[in-house]
Amino acid sequence: MSEQRMNQQWRLARRPQGQIRDEDLTWHQEPVGQLADGQVLVRTVYLSIDPTNRIWMSDMDQYMEPVQIGDIMRGGGVGVVEESKHSDFAAGDLVSGMTGWQHYAVVGADELTKLPKDAPVPLEAFITVLNHIGATAYFGLFDIGEPKAGETVVVSAAAGAVGSLVGQLAKNHGCRVVGTAGSDEKCKWLTDELGFDGAINYKTEDVGQALDKHCSDGIDVYFDNVGGAVLDAVLPRLNLKARVPTCGLISSYNATKPVPGPYNYGSILMKRARVEGFIIFDYAPRFPEAMAKLVQWMATGKLKYRSHIVDGLDQAPQGLRDMFAGANIGKVAVKVSDEPAR
Repeated sequence: MSEQRMNQQWRLARRPQGQIRDEDLTWHQEPVGQLADGQVLVRTVYLSIDPTNRIWMSDMDQYMEPVQIGDIMRGGGVGVVEESKHSDFAAGDLVSGMTGWQHYAVVGADELTKLPKDAPVPLEAFITVLNHIGATAYFGLFDIGEPKAGETVVVSAAAGAVGSLVGQLAKNHGCRVVGTAGSDEKCKWLTDELGFDGAINYKTEDVGQALDKHCSDGIDVYFDNVGGAVLDAVLPRLNLKARVPTCGLISSYNATKPVPGPYNYGSILMKRARVEGFIIFDYAPRFPEAMAKLVQWMATGKLKYRSHIVDGLDQAPQGLRDMFAGANIGKVAVKVSDEPAR
């Protein structure tokens, strides 16, 4: 390499018990390793913070191998190529991939996606919408939720990264949309800026009564990001043949003992509802389909987003805690380094 670079990293120190603590991760500094043939050196610009980070930290049954104690914390990122030993990538290319919680990542070329330099959106959009977040909203709603114009769609964690997009996509599709969120500020954002037909503050309102008010004709699609009490309030209000895409269960990720299943589980039988969990990486071959649609809607003003950007890699654990505390509106991400000129 032409110069010696020092890398900063967060490594998993222990399995969290309950809320994430400072002692669960350790800060490391070490020289960036040499590139082998086929590898690319990426400087991380934005690091994605997601609920699944908490799953990866645990040893629970999950869709990927847990992060091992002592390993770099797993995470998706957007960055710029600093050096390449692969013909498909050159210094200055913008890329996305699993860069991990670190300033620099040495990554196999087959693990990276090249981003267009001339895209009509800011680079930040590739960590907030034009990635697994937007794909989750798109495929979860349309492939599993199968909404029809005129139907009622309810979205939990609606002011979060995925939920805020789901609601807008459903509105664009001609649906009536109601979201749940954890503050009056978030609810106001949903209705006043994103066009939701209703919003429920689950911390201050009786969710069941509020659903009766906003969804007097029942619920056709429930996009579930949280599980728990909100799911239980929704189940008795499902319409016949309702669909429930299960994206996440964030209400239970910090639980220290088994969480009871939904008390209103019988509604699934009586309403002949379909509940289907999904992992977005199963849709990876179809990501270009979603990205093309999302860019189009963004360009025409039909899809808006907000970001909760934490400054500095050293603040990544706090960003994760912010998300679980509900301190964010929109996507949580860490700005690790400066954006390159475009």
